[in-house]
Amino acid sequence: MENPVLIFGAKSLAAAALDIFLRNGVVVYGFLDDDKTLHNTEIGEVSVLGSTDDDGFLKLIGKKCEAFVALEERAERKNTVEMLHERRSVQPVNAIHDTAMVSTMASVGHGNFIGARVVINTRALVGSHCLIHAGVVVEPNASIGDFVQIGAGSIIGNAASVGDNAFIGSGAVVVSGIKIGKGARVGAGSVVVESVPANATVFGNPAQKVGK
Repeated sequence: MENPVLIFGAKSLAAAALDIFLRNGVVVYGFLDDDKTLHNTEIGEVSVLGSTDDDGFLKLIGKKCEAFVALEERAERKNTVEMLHERRSVQPVNAIHDTAMVSTMASVGHGNFIGARVVINTRALVGSHCLIHAGVVVEPNASIGDFVQIGAGSIIGNAASVGDNAFIGSGAVVVSGIKIGKGARVGAGSVVVESVPANATVFGNPAQKVGK
């Protein structure tokens, strides 16, 4: 990546993204965050410059720098991605840790956070704007939709699929061939042996539906 990166967000995910870019030799221009108490502070030696809608900095994106969206809350992440599409006609770049292993036969979209020691195997499909935390294993032929969050140490089994907007808690196992519906939530440490409907929440070993 030749251009520097402007990171949207200035909290824990943004600090992790900064570490990834620095480890990969990418210059981070600064952070933008709507929390004004963070303005003019620093993460490492990189400054929080202003708000996410500051035209003075937005006009740099696409010409002089790239963008990465480091906002954990999904709605905020979506809104910021849409704003970048509309106002700058750009896609955020990926932040892929240098210890992650991504198969050359896998497909990975845009704007993803891929943490340390993540393994994305052959013919796996990863959408865009996902948060895939440290130590996740995505096995061959598995597919992950857009705006998915997968907690540290989880395993997405061979040919399993995870729908858009789904949340997989840390240490969960989705066994081979299982389908996780759009917007579904899987609790930390769960072992999912049956497909999960859209917007459902499951927890346990084996995972069972909770709530309504």
